[in-house]
Amino acid sequence: MYAHETDEDLVDIDPHDPGDGSLPVFRWRQAGPGLATRRQLREMGLRPGGQEPVARIECRGGRRFAWLYRIDLARPKFPMTLAKEAPLDAAMAARQTCGTCRRRYFHCIQAAVFHRMQHISHRANSLSCS
Repeated sequence: MYAHETDEDLVDIDPHDPGDGSLPVFRWRQAGPGLATRRQLREMGLRPGGQEPVARIECRGGRRFAWLYRIDLARPKFPMTLAKEAPLDAAMAARQTCGTCRRRYFHCIQAAVFHRMQHISHRANSLSCS
């Protein structure tokens, strides 16, 4: 039996592994099958389920990145219950309600300074918030 015929000499090489112990880095749309970002897992009805990221995907020259997780280790999302939905609705109501006129908008109010300026211009033009 020759030395090259044993499994001890075979080495599995990952071309995307940087070799310094850090996670592999993929470019945009270059990640292999079986890997997904948190957002992609959520669209599939899954969550990472406590697993650590196995890779990283970068775009815009490395200025933006997302962690990649194995799909086979992902777990199903927890269903939304009324006990969870009520506090989330209250938090969104606080972000969408005008502090002056108490009107709730369909979008989140961006900044208090910007919103105050809108009310100042309303008063200057003799317009009411309602």
